[in-house]
Amino acid sequence: MFLEIVRRNCPAVPLRAVIFDFDGTVSLIREGWQNIMIPYFVEVLTATPDGRTEDTEDVQRCVRDFVDVLTGKQTIYQCIELAEEVKKRHGIPLDPLEYKHGYHRRLSERIRYRLDELRQGANPEKHLVPGSVPLLEMLRRNGLKLYLASGTDEQFVLEEATLLGVADYFDGGIYGAKDDYKNFSKAMVIQRIIAENHLNGTELAGFGDGYVEIQNVHDAGGFTFGVATDEQGRSNVDEWKRKRLVDAGADVIIPHYGNLPEIERIFAR
Repeated sequence: MFLEIVRRNCPAVPLRAVIFDFDGTVSLIREGWQNIMIPYFVEVLTATPDGRTEDTEDVQRCVRDFVDVLTGKQTIYQCIELAEEVKKRHGIPLDPLEYKHGYHRRLSERIRYRLDELRQGANPEKHLVPGSVPLLEMLRRNGLKLYLASGTDEQFVLEEATLLGVADYFDGGIYGAKDDYKNFSKAMVIQRIIAENHLNGTELAGFGDGYVEIQNVHDAGGFTFGVATDEQGRSNVDEWKRKRLVDAGADVIIPHYGNLPEIERIFAR
């Protein structure tokens, strides 16, 4: 089954605006980021006074749990939690921004070759969730206003969306995290979209692969597409993602955008 109906198969009213997450929802440039963040955070915690004697599997479980729960929020929140875990183990934490910058340096090493390929003109298709461009074209054709909101720093989101050839579809704006993290959240972007466009929350749809963006759109009354893409294989549902998206309030679950007619029927009303 391409489209799994979890709560409802169509919105209550015609949709007017759509908000997208970026990483894992449109872009696969940062595929595998967890394999950078989690070992780095474990390394930090096992260097603390109490962490040196703590069972490594327990530390890994702790890190995995809080990284998972905070996925979809700005990266700084995972780094703030890391600092709290350092304190619990009688360590002296760095400023969370330093942890964030350390993570970005490590992640940049992993994805540099992907960005270099794109800068040299490589076809971006393999770095996109399948069907992303036809989906964006269909939504614009149906008169929807599109927004992009990411927990990744805005400068990176803007560059990567441009390299993937999708930036111009988001006529409503592209929003990303800032070091001044208290002045940005996906919930704030959603409220801004609703206010500026004089929308009822039920006129908004959201596409996302993380708990936070699905919960935010669901809480606003919008229709939610849980994008449970297996980011390596790019064809099947990732069951771990699926469960989190269902728990967050997804109305439907899709593995990608490969069957456009099933998605379009929800919008063409």
